Amino acid sequence: MKEKLCIILGDGMADEPLAELSGLTPLEAAHTPNMDYIALEGAMGLLKTVPDGFAPGSDIANLSVLGYDPTVCYTGRGALEAASMGISLGDDDVAYRCNLVTIENDILDDFNAGHITSEEGAQLLASLNNHLSGMVCHPGISYRNLLIIPGGHGCESTPPHDITGQSIGNYLPKGADAERLLDAMRISTEVFATHPVNLDRVKKGKKPATSIWPWSGGKRPEMRSFQVMTGLTGGIISAVDLLNGIGTYAGMEIIKVPGATGFIDTDYQAKARYAIEALKRLDFLFIHVEAPDEAGHMGSIEEKVKAIERVDEMIGTIMKEFNGRIAVLPDHPTPIRIKTHTAEPVPFAILGKDKDDTTRFSEKEGAKGMYGLLAGTDLIPLLIS
Repeated sequence: MKEKLCIILGDGMADEPLAELSGLTPLEAAHTPNMDYIALEGAMGLLKTVPDGFAPGSDIANLSVLGYDPTVCYTGRGALEAASMGISLGDDDVAYRCNLVTIENDILDDFNAGHITSEEGAQLLASLNNHLSGMVCHPGISYRNLLIIPGGHGCESTPPHDITGQSIGNYLPKGADAERLLDAMRISTEVFATHPVNLDRVKKGKKPATSIWPWSGGKRPEMRSFQVMTGLTGGIISAVDLLNGIGTYAGMEIIKVPGATGFIDTDYQAKARYAIEALKRLDFLFIHVEAPDEAGHMGSIEEKVKAIERVDEMIGTIMKEFNGRIAVLPDHPTPIRIKTHTAEPVPFAILGKDKDDTTRFSEKEGAKGMYGLLAGTDLIPLLIS
């Protein structure tokens, strides 16, 4: 019988030493007995999840962790999210991730419009679609939506979470689709300015969604089935369209968990319960938790430490019922200092395979581990072997 395998990924958990934490990273400052047990009784290393030449995004990093080479299969984040949303892309369609953002006096004030709700976002985009021509917006979860351009060619764009607090002038779309994207942004500004959703948000002291921000456009990628690639039946638990899109293209079972929000208020224990049940029927399960990354983008040390501790509690619940091989890691760092992603290698630990001298789960201990520095695409083969 095949040994069951599980990867638990805390998005953006890795960080830098912080003076506010007496020189510790959030991972080191957090109480993480279950991750520490995996490191102590297993073995560690560092994983380079972002190949040279790529921006350090969750799209690139998670493709790598799941064994898919971004240099071969990556076209853009938008196309991956389209699969999760059930949007079938034509051969000439380009799908852009489309944030709802708050821009004040040409400054990108908030990349998520005050974590606008999915219902509010859907109302705003429905109104916007009535004014768009030759393109269409599809509502997703909270601020994470899509803009589809038939006959698109792509363009140079910037993730809005990379430029919070900066002037947008130097970061607007450039290239083949730029004129159409800029037109859509202009129209959204006009439509949203007096929209009842925004008027109500302002009345309640919340940030309005003043515009859309399209970025990371791509066409439908070609990806091999995870089962064909590994011989394992696989599933994925995530509240984020990006991860579920990767899982869809990989032919994995997409497991929806009630209460999973993709934010710091997600139901960690519900994810654990659904994971335990999924591992009874699947050979491999990938569990993704977005919360630490969101806390990093917020620049909140307190929320990041708390999110890491909740991830650890979730791991503890799973480990009480799961006896197979388990790996834990972030996909990339999201340092509090800069509130966005970096490309530094991240620590990983595997329980049930080898044992080294590492004693707890952290960035420093990962650098001491027996596995050394590996490419992101090496993790799945190492876990399986």
